[in-house]
Amino acid sequence: MKAIQTFEDYQREYKRSVETPEAFWADVASDLVWKKKWDNVLTWDFLKAEVKWFEGGKLNITENCIDRHLATRANQTAIIWEPNNPNDEAKHITYKELHEQVCKAANMLKAHGIKKGDRVCIYMPMVPELAYAVLGCARIGAVHSVVFAGFSSGSLVDRINDSGCKAVLTADGGSRGDKKIDLKSIVDEALRNCPTVEKVIVLEQTFAKPNMVAGRDFDWQTEMNKASSNCAAEEMDAEDLLFILYTSGSTGKPKGMVHTCGGYMVYTNYTFRTTFQYDNTKPGNPDVFWCTADVGWITGHSYILYGPLSNGATTLIFEGIPSFPDMGRFWQAIEKHKVNIFYTAPTAIRSLEKAPLSFVEKYDLSSLKVLGSVGEPINEEAWHWYDKNIGKGNCPIVDTWWQTETGGIMITPIANVTPLKPAHATLPLPGVQVAMMDENGKEMNETGEGRLTIKFPWPSMARTIYGDHQRFRDTYFSTFSGKYFTGDGCKRDDDGYYRITGRVDDIIIVSGHNMGTAEVESAIDEHSSVCETAVVGFPHDIKGQGIYAFVICYDKPREEEKLRTEIREKVSKIIGPIAKPDKIQFVSGLPKTRSGKIMRRILRKIAEGDVTNLGDTTTLLDPLIVDEIKAGAL
Repeated sequence: MKAIQTFEDYQREYKRSVETPEAFWADVASDLVWKKKWDNVLTWDFLKAEVKWFEGGKLNITENCIDRHLATRANQTAIIWEPNNPNDEAKHITYKELHEQVCKAANMLKAHGIKKGDRVCIYMPMVPELAYAVLGCARIGAVHSVVFAGFSSGSLVDRINDSGCKAVLTADGGSRGDKKIDLKSIVDEALRNCPTVEKVIVLEQTFAKPNMVAGRDFDWQTEMNKASSNCAAEEMDAEDLLFILYTSGSTGKPKGMVHTCGGYMVYTNYTFRTTFQYDNTKPGNPDVFWCTADVGWITGHSYILYGPLSNGATTLIFEGIPSFPDMGRFWQAIEKHKVNIFYTAPTAIRSLEKAPLSFVEKYDLSSLKVLGSVGEPINEEAWHWYDKNIGKGNCPIVDTWWQTETGGIMITPIANVTPLKPAHATLPLPGVQVAMMDENGKEMNETGEGRLTIKFPWPSMARTIYGDHQRFRDTYFSTFSGKYFTGDGCKRDDDGYYRITGRVDDIIIVSGHNMGTAEVESAIDEHSSVCETAVVGFPHDIKGQGIYAFVICYDKPREEEKLRTEIREKVSKIIGPIAKPDKIQFVSGLPKTRSGKIMRRILRKIAEGDVTNLGDTTTLLDPLIVDEIKAGAL
């Protein structure tokens, strides 16, 4: 399919994608390898929340990510691994080596009884073996469920049991900055309550000598050494499950988003090369692409592994964090590996912006061609800092908007094609049909502010919530009939450009990661001193949004700071450190209606420090409680 190289190309392709969407996506899909071509491009019904792409098509995504490149790119680097400690040696893994390791991982899984359709939990640090594990599952048709290796044992239990995982792939531990995380102990604690898990395969990574349960636990390297480096790719139907990835839900129970093989492959392949204008015409000397996300999140699935590898790219996997051993770590790695395309989160940009510029200036960033932003809306100040100090005014910034549920980038500038506006996601990609709705459910065709919906299917959209299609339908397709509701608000200007204004539901985006308010509230309520909690988001200079908890205790706390520490530790243990509240205010009551509904709108205003217009509070059960909360606001 012809590449988009000018804004006129974009306008033409977008028009074609809206007028003849099935023909458009059939052309895109034809660039990939299929074992059998599809019988039907698209069947859909948004009222039932049912979508199928490329029905009857047969494929294996790993053949498109690896095998098809071997004829021309066998010795090209597929993955660069940059370790946590910059003094440790980086690894360069060729497509030939990747093929061998993925086949061995696939055969290792088969030797332990894993077959097509089985669910496998992957709870590993950011090491090459994580990629082998993910792709090894896909090779044999097992469904991978990657859990971020910063989540607690409780979060692991929820995810393993919800999907009925048969095996867990993990490591003895992981390194993040100067911290070591004992992953195997977390897995052991979780598995006391996970009856479906039969096998655990443990990678020796930190030499921690973990406890190994006889008959259940096996050493990764020992098992890999037994495995053949040849494994035929399982034939998968386009609508067969590829992976389940959990995202926080407003009810407290994480949602297992289901992504399928064919549409996800087509969409991540297309959006990667289109958005970043990735140049893969030079086998042996391709652009180096670095997405700083963790594979435990959708960004890592789509734009560390599947999108780049299906395009024959060189993709960088980074084990560390941006502040270790100092605030120049990202820039040091860009110089070291001559990174051409750099894709990171506004949270990271804001954090690094606060460090002295000397951490940037000591490194050569001249290899950079394109910058990207992902995870949440980027503010204008951070956008300008990123543009000036990292891109040196020469690199377009692709400010991408998308979600776990969408599978791939939806609204974004196209590098060197779309005229930019700071902090604007700009325009939808070809194939993405956006509708902005008012609160009454009417589509807005003019400029203004409204709710962001999608009115036509796209190939990588989630198909369901694992085991609960009604929840999927209720969550995404019931607010606006016949449309997918993103949960985000947006503004549209005279150029048709979109600016994302953030969540309009009970989800808080912390450092680009979705946190359900109910999930955090439930964890806080586990503390024996806590009676009831309400959690909201508030603007945070570094994280984008912080977590503000209004907590009612059974008895007035004697030592508030001590109790705050205990509550944060409780949340960290149940969910993970990322969910710890930034502010905890102890209150005697919450603003509730007479029916018992908490008026979060009021709490959000107080958390944001905007108490000038709290709206009508006379309908509250106890209007005076608002004055008390305002007076004690942190």
